[in-house]
Amino acid sequence: MHGWEGRHDPCQNEQLISKYLPGNIHPAQTASTIKRQYWQIQSRSQLSSCEPQSNQSLGQWLIAGLKRIVSQKAIPGRTNQEPVFENKHSVYPNWKITLDAQHDVLLRRIEREVDVTAYGAVGDGMTDCTKAFQRAIGNGSVKVNVPAGCYVVKGIKLPSYTFLQGAGKGKTILKLADSAPKCTRLLTNANHFLGNSHLYVEGLTLDWNVERLKGDEKTSFGNNFSSCLTYAHVLYGWVRQVEAINPGLHGFDISSVYYNYAGDGFRGRGESSYIWLDQLTGRGFGDDGITTHHSRKILISNSHMYDPGGRSHRPGYSNSNGFEVDDGSQHVWLVNNSSARCFGGVEVKAHANSSAAMHIIIAGHLSIHDNRSYNFRHIGHHHREEPHSKTAEGILAVNLVSVRPVYSKLYRNSSPRALVVSGYRNVGIDNLMAIGDPDYAYQSNPVIAVQYRADNVWLNNIYVKDFVKAGADVQLFGGSNHAGKVVLGRVESENSARKRVKVGKEVQLMSFKQ
Repeated sequence: MHGWEGRHDPCQNEQLISKYLPGNIHPAQTASTIKRQYWQIQSRSQLSSCEPQSNQSLGQWLIAGLKRIVSQKAIPGRTNQEPVFENKHSVYPNWKITLDAQHDVLLRRIEREVDVTAYGAVGDGMTDCTKAFQRAIGNGSVKVNVPAGCYVVKGIKLPSYTFLQGAGKGKTILKLADSAPKCTRLLTNANHFLGNSHLYVEGLTLDWNVERLKGDEKTSFGNNFSSCLTYAHVLYGWVRQVEAINPGLHGFDISSVYYNYAGDGFRGRGESSYIWLDQLTGRGFGDDGITTHHSRKILISNSHMYDPGGRSHRPGYSNSNGFEVDDGSQHVWLVNNSSARCFGGVEVKAHANSSAAMHIIIAGHLSIHDNRSYNFRHIGHHHREEPHSKTAEGILAVNLVSVRPVYSKLYRNSSPRALVVSGYRNVGIDNLMAIGDPDYAYQSNPVIAVQYRADNVWLNNIYVKDFVKAGADVQLFGGSNHAGKVVLGRVESENSARKRVKVGKEVQLMSFKQ
């Protein structure tokens, strides 16, 4: 089997995914499926009101006022546009047309092109080059070329209209200095509060230099600090062909000014939007490889995240995902990515005290030996005594592959799953292949689980094989925290669990013909 390490070229993902899935998968077919299920999601959308309660005490009123200052209401983010277009190579969100036009704007606004070595930078892995980069970048409207070499810096900030161009992954390396504090973002935009626009980063390796910390020290400082690359309050941004190594928190973080925990129904101010992340690789991340928070219109494509370090969590409780679409994110697309040996290959989620990610589309993903290949949940809104989520709705995923999910030391108490849907409503899954190991001890756990008050979930073209020691290929959980309505289409099994489909009596199961 493929090693799935740093040498893996994620541009091969679409071809590899097609080999695993039955039939001949091509972009036009994928686009047609997305369009059909997208409109089903739109027509079923039942977003609850996000208004705060009116019968408040003085203290509650003051807290609510503070929330309004630092937050904004979570809005559905619906669009009347066709959601997708395709070419002969892939599928893309319709709004990428706007982003592509802004790339031309960036190029027109560049007033000078410079080489960072002309400003004193030395790629010897020892010289502090921070000031040389500052001089080269100036106030922006610049393309800065960074030749091959290892450049030690204490953090780089990019003003608007900056194009930072390296010689390629593994050739041009930006490395944090040993003296850099734990809170340092290796590469970020210059002004998180006022915002920046038109930033392009390409052809680099970003080394957060986690080795400078003590071996047992937690690697993250808190909030959205401690990552290799952070865009916070950025309009129109690109990151392409970049590698992230051993960040304290995240490899790549598309964020608002701060993470917002003002409650379900609120999003952080200062969001990032119209961002394309392409052909990225990452490893050793303290939390997640690529993540998004309180931002929207983000495209993540042809990228590979593997082997997290998990050191931003306590041992055995590391929710370190390859790809995470987190609190308050909207209209995020993940296209033909891959993950290996993470807790979650792709996790769409939110914390209990924040708004859920919503209106998310996954078009092609290959998960290898992740603990939970695809994990959709709004923490703190799963049990009967907990409030229903106001925002956990709208996930559409097609052409998914899960290969041999396993138990992981990252999260010791978590059983392997190909797919878990918890608490979300209006979720469509079409064309999922789950491949297990017939000799692996799955301890009678299900391969695919719909549970914890998930509602209006439809599963179609589900293929499961070689989970001999699993309890069920698909389990729709009943009980006090049961799933609601589930629509089930084609489900095929081969050499797999004792039960193909197991349904709790409280679940409203419907089926449809092909």
